[in-house]
Amino acid sequence: MHAELVRVALHEVDIKIVSGERMHVLQWRRNLLWDEVLLDGKRQAASHGLWGREKVYGLVFGRDLEGKGGEQVMLILDPAQSYDFSHVGERIRGVRLEGKNGALVSYGSLEANALKKPATFSDWMKKSMGMDWGEETGRRPN
Repeated sequence: MHAELVRVALHEVDIKIVSGERMHVLQWRRNLLWDEVLLDGKRQAASHGLWGREKVYGLVFGRDLEGKGGEQVMLILDPAQSYDFSHVGERIRGVRLEGKNGALVSYGSLEANALKKPATFSDWMKKSMGMDWGEETGRRPN
């Protein structure tokens, strides 16, 4: 199974999934009072409410008629707004599609490097606030 991000926006995510000889489109949509996950245009899951909507969805590709077998995937979203001004337009903060053998696709705050915890306070400052204390030579700036 292989996946690619096609579009990431503030209220929509489109992911192309290739499983064997078949291609699927997995979509997440945020509406005013509900979120929904669509697979090939058909609703697979929905979450309702003003706050506290689901951010993790489970899907199975290739089940038989009895509902057995298939390949399981998990769609994880960080729907907060991204404040990265280098991108044109507003986007959600992170997307991750996880399969049995690891991540199929990841973006933003849910990328593998973004999930690593900083080793030192200096690393935490660099990651969270973009601050850098300068070189490690021990000299103070003039």
